[in-house]
Order: sequence, then structure tokens, then C-alpha cells
Amino acid sequence: MPESTRLIVVDNPARWRLHVPAVEVVAARTYMADPRYAALSKPKVFNLCRSFRYQSTGYYVSLLASARGHRVLPSVATIQDLRLTSMMRLAGEELQEMIDIALRPLKSDRFELSVYFGRNMAARYDQLSAALFDAYPAPLLRASFLRRDDIWELTGVRLIGAHEVPESHHAFVIEQTQRYFERSSPRRRKSNGHRYDIAILINPQDATPPSNEKALAAFEEAAEHMGMRPQRIGPQDYGRIAEYDALFLRETTAVDHHTFRFARRAAAEGLIVIDDPLSILRCTNKVFLAELLQRHRITVPRSVIFSRENADTVAVQIGFPCVVKVPDSSFSMGVRKLDSPETFDQALEQMFEDTDLLLAQEFVPTDYDWRIGVLGGQPLYAAKYFMARSHWQIYNHSKQGDDATGNAETVPVHSAPQRIVKAAVRAASLMGEGLYGVDVKDVNGKPYIIEVNDNPSIDAGVEDQVLGPQLYLSIMRHFVHQLDYRPR
Repeated sequence: MPESTRLIVVDNPARWRLHVPAVEVVAARTYMADPRYAALSKPKVFNLCRSFRYQSTGYYVSLLASARGHRVLPSVATIQDLRLTSMMRLAGEELQEMIDIALRPLKSDRFELSVYFGRNMAARYDQLSAALFDAYPAPLLRASFLRRDDIWELTGVRLIGAHEVPESHHAFVIEQTQRYFERSSPRRRKSNGHRYDIAILINPQDATPPSNEKALAAFEEAAEHMGMRPQRIGPQDYGRIAEYDALFLRETTAVDHHTFRFARRAAAEGLIVIDDPLSILRCTNKVFLAELLQRHRITVPRSVIFSRENADTVAVQIGFPCVVKVPDSSFSMGVRKLDSPETFDQALEQMFEDTDLLLAQEFVPTDYDWRIGVLGGQPLYAAKYFMARSHWQIYNHSKQGDDATGNAETVPVHSAPQRIVKAAVRAASLMGEGLYGVDVKDVNGKPYIIEVNDNPSIDAGVEDQVLGPQLYLSIMRHFVHQLDYRPR
């Protein structure tokens, strides 16, 4: 069999009614058991089995294809995503505007949309079909919608088998199958010494991107130097993740956000990911972080995790002024310094709008915070982030221009106080083996961990002041090392 084999896997080829030129139709049990198929080098595999329930034949076809390094649709990650109500809700929220536009002309209150490789028979649904395919990459999908109070909602998406395709749609499905098979893939174009493909996720709409344009260009140059082909991707490229070997998130992360879905999908597809989904889960929630650091006896400012019911414990255990944090805040947003019981009571109503728990910490004033970059368990850079002018935080979101952010000064790691560096490395080790920025306050010679950040800022002219291009090379070298030694 040639390496470029294109396979359609079905339960029973004798019942297969869609004949696609230059494509081999193979029985699921043959694909799973015949060693000839296991030995193929990265064929495209379309899994069109009837059932994809857990541990069914269809499930195991995708699972074994992934283990063999075959490019399979749907992947196990997609199959699992379709089982999760939370992922369906998130996808529906992200697609809401598109859903409203596409379905507004309909008279009925229920609608089903058949999606064949990201297309529908009716061209007016092409944009919505492509978006659903990006969210759930699978050959054949059927999405259900319901109109409630004049608002269309995505209520379900399921995988369908070829037996559920109406005969009048067969020619269109064959056409879309051929079109998809003929699409080029970065994995098949490695040349000029590129051993791996790395996707760099960015978003021009990100108000606080972790890397500026000059830094992104430096990352791309470093990737090329290390034998990787870099390509910037955006939120619309979710369905293309399996085309790459590694994913580097350079967009502000959150759990209830597409960045987490990207990381989760990439990890499930076997990519090397920074930030990996577990690091995002651990680092982006300040309640989790405070509990974890205290349990491991890592010094933090006095802290209280509280709800509406026990908010009065903050005054007793910490007093005022205190700093109150929304669990998933970032870049100092959702963090407030409250100076009295009155301001505390006034602030809580708004801060409890989207969360059942808040974190209160004692106010520890310093002129600057240390930020220690940690990569793979080793210190990478050390920077001082000074407070914004006439403000108690590094970022002052009420200001614009130079007054909005404090100055920064990067120093060699060996020149930073080693007690600070060691404390940062220890705290980062609780998060994982990825890339972290650990914020530390030096109070009377004692390090206090403030936060461990996934997706730390790396801007040209700031964090690279000491290492220059070596900073970017170190991160890309880490990717290559992980790719070289990942389980096959």
C-alpha cells in the first residue's frame, strides 16, 4: 500500500453506497486487526462507523488510528467533546452571532443542519457549517437548534454514519469528500530541514496579548533555527490543530474560553502544548492556587477563601486594607484593594456576580514584584516589575499610556536573590513542566509567592533584555526536546 493511502473505515463495506474515486473502503475490524494498516505512515482516515459510543467499534477505530499516528476524523478528542454538555454550551456561545444570522429567516422553531466536511447543501449555511466543523472536526455531523423567546440555541451536535445521509445528498457528499482529501496539510510539506510544525495561537482582538509583534517574530525565527516550521493561527483554526506537532499559546488564557479548548484538543491529539490544559486549570484560578500553595507550605500573604455567607471572616482574619481577587482574573483585572469594612461591603456585590468564592489576602506593599520565568523546572529569566505611577499595582487599568504600566527591569538569573529564584521554581513545580511566570514579593528578606502565571508575558524589549534571542531559542529548544522524546 502506498504511504499516501486514503481510507474510509465503515462497519460493513458491502453496504457502502458512496463510491469515492482513489479512496479505499475498509471494514473497521480489518483496519483494527490487519498489521498492514497499522504499518501505514500517516494515511488520512475517515471513520464513518455507525456508533461512536465509548468502547464501541467506532470509538476504537479512532483510538487506534491516533495511537498509530494516522490522521483520523473524528479523533477521540472530538468524540469526547460531543459527549460534554459544557463544551456544547461553550461552542454555542461562541457561535451565537453566526447562528442568529443564519437561522433568523426560518419560520419553524426547530431546525437540523447536516454538515458534510464543513459544508451544507444550501450555500447560505456554509459559514455556520464551517464553524461547526472547526469546533467538532468530523466527516459527517448533524446539529440541532431550537428557538426559545425568539433566540436560536444550539441544543446538540452528533456524529452520523453514511447510512443517515439521504440519497439525494450522495453526490454532494462524494464531492466534499474528494475536496477534503485533496486539501494540503502542513504535515505533508516538511522541507528545507523542517522536522516539525508548530502553531502559534494569537488573537488580534486580545486586549492584553502576552507577546508583542516583535516577540512573535523572534519566536518564529527561533522556531526556524530549531528546525520547526512556525505558523500563526487564530480562534477560527480550531479544526486544524491535528495538522501540527506542537502548539504555543500566545493569547490570554482562561478555562471558559477557546484557548482552553485549543489546549485540550491539542493535548488529546498528542501535540506538545504550552500552555497545557492542566496548567491553565491550575494557574488561572486564584482560589485553587492559594489552597495549593498553602497546603505545600509555600509562603504566601495571609489568605482567606470566602463566600457570601462567611465574608465577615475577612475582617477578623486579615483586616484592612486587604486585597480581594476574583478567582479567574488576569493582568490585575478583577483585583481590588479595599481599605475599610464599608468599601469591602460595597465591592462584594459586584465581585460575586460570576463566582461563588473570592480570595482575600493581606496587603503587602512593595516598590516592585519579582517575576521569575520558569521553563521545564529551570529558571529562565528574572525581572523586576515596578508598580504603576502613584498606584499599588503593576497595571493601573484606570489610566492610559505610560501611566498605565510600571517600568520593568530584567537582570541575569544569577544576579537575582537566590531565595526568590528557589521559591519561584518550587512554586512552579506544583503546576507542571511548562512555561510559567512566578510573581514573588521580597519582604524583609523573605519571599512571598503572589501568583504562578501560565502564559507569562514575553515582550521584546522587556523579558528579553538580558538573554536577547537566546530567550526565544530556549523556549523553542524546549519544544523540540519534548517532541524528540515524546512517546511514539
